Amino acid sequence: MKTISIKGLNKPVSVLMKGSDYFYHDNYEKAAANLDAYFSIGGNSIDTAHIYCGGQSEEVIGRYMQERGNREQWVILTKGAHHDHNGPRVNKQDIRNDITMSLEKLQTDFIDLYALHRDDPAVPVGEVVEALNEYVVAGTVGAIGVSNWTWQRIQAANEYAAANGLTGFSFSSPNLSLAKPNEPFWTGCVSADAETCVWHEAEQLPLLSWSSQARGFFTGRFSPEIRDNADLVRVFYSDDNWERLERAKQLAASKNVTAIQIALAYVLNQPFPTCALIGAQSTEELTSCQEGALLNLSREEMNWLDLTSDQL
Repeated sequence: MKTISIKGLNKPVSVLMKGSDYFYHDNYEKAAANLDAYFSIGGNSIDTAHIYCGGQSEEVIGRYMQERGNREQWVILTKGAHHDHNGPRVNKQDIRNDITMSLEKLQTDFIDLYALHRDDPAVPVGEVVEALNEYVVAGTVGAIGVSNWTWQRIQAANEYAAANGLTGFSFSSPNLSLAKPNEPFWTGCVSADAETCVWHEAEQLPLLSWSSQARGFFTGRFSPEIRDNADLVRVFYSDDNWERLERAKQLAASKNVTAIQIALAYVLNQPFPTCALIGAQSTEELTSCQEGALLNLSREEMNWLDLTSDQL
């Protein structure tokens, strides 16, 4: 499997990252089997978070790595500082609490990739960078990054880090998909728009995309008349996205693949380093992702899919 490099980490990162927001103790055997299958095709990166499955996701991953004895073969991305019922938690104390608990649940003394799950624009970027640098210096965290931060905040944080001799953010994890959202999935979520992608290309900052296949929009199960999935209707139903789906189908037919594989390839063929977080839970889904990750799309094909060109 193809890999990318992330500054601060001395391991390659597979371009397909295994999602784990269904890892519960009562389905441990399924989660473990999914990880085994994913690892067998060359995947080595797991995406999790302090809040996933009420904390069970990290615990399941920790148990799995202990039982298999393969911690060093994995790249673990976990996230913290997600807001709770009291509001934002992007501060030194909550970051410390979440990292400490994540290390315990994962049964490890090192987190390869650590990201802040949400932003709090009211907090100066310098405070955030300084808080996270404590863990980089201590060797507890390899690379630091963010999820659901705007590129402007990331740039400001990295400028602060550079000016003060600190380690900046070396990756970002927003949503990026061929289907463009009408509105955020959840409050505080960020999707990479055209301006964000231009910035990533200029900076060559790796982007790790969640909902990289638009939550099944390209599977063929949906049409303008099928409106039983309220969230999908709210976020992705638009004339432009139906046109993107139609173009994905046309390009897929010409390459003898599926539209959802084209959608995955769109994420992985950006002009900057990308990974796609995948939720594959079956052999069929994993094989589809494996094949989609191998597809190469030209800049002309990318522009045509993105509706920025009518010429293919």
